[in-house]
Amino acid sequence: MADKRLLLVEGSNDKHVILAIQGRRGIRLLDSEKKEFLVCEGIDRLLSSLPIQLKGSDIAQLGVVVDADVNPSNRWTELRSILLAAGYIDVPQTPSEQGTIIEAPTESILPRVGIWLMPDNKSSGILEDFLRFLVPTDCALLPHAQKVISTLPEKRFSLVADPKALIHTWLAWQKDPGCPFGLSITAKFLDAGAPVVDVFVEWLQRLFGASR
Repeated sequence: MADKRLLLVEGSNDKHVILAIQGRRGIRLLDSEKKEFLVCEGIDRLLSSLPIQLKGSDIAQLGVVVDADVNPSNRWTELRSILLAAGYIDVPQTPSEQGTIIEAPTESILPRVGIWLMPDNKSSGILEDFLRFLVPTDCALLPHAQKVISTLPEKRFSLVADPKALIHTWLAWQKDPGCPFGLSITAKFLDAGAPVVDVFVEWLQRLFGASR
């Protein structure tokens, strides 16, 4: 009987952010030691791995966390096409802002699937845009970091990398400069009680069931 939980993520930062959110929120839906995360090292490998994981007879719930990047519609179309090709029927045309859950067809061995498009299932962006929502709203350093980045005398990174530069700059000014993303949540530099985290945790709970 299928009973395995598995979450596909693009990189190790995603994994550590999710583990830290679980820790701060007092839940344990996914266990790293039980190999319930699959770090794919990039979107191309994740998209290639997804059809294979869907066919895993021991997987009951399969989650996917990916960056929307510059075009959320295109990213959703890619994922939707893979699910339809695998045999899923009720795959929505657009993702749910609450995080998408897709039930397996009746009498199939396919898993229940959940998809979260970073940052919030509707906006273009990446993990770092999600983390920006976790910056305390009364923090004056974030606008200052934005100003610093926008007025650099020489910009050596592309526009799409601005969110990475912003969150890393802001973290460099905290009590423990340069703290990794997951540890920044654990240390409360980033707020795990932010509204977007509420939605993300509710999606995890709907997909994977009760906390252990």
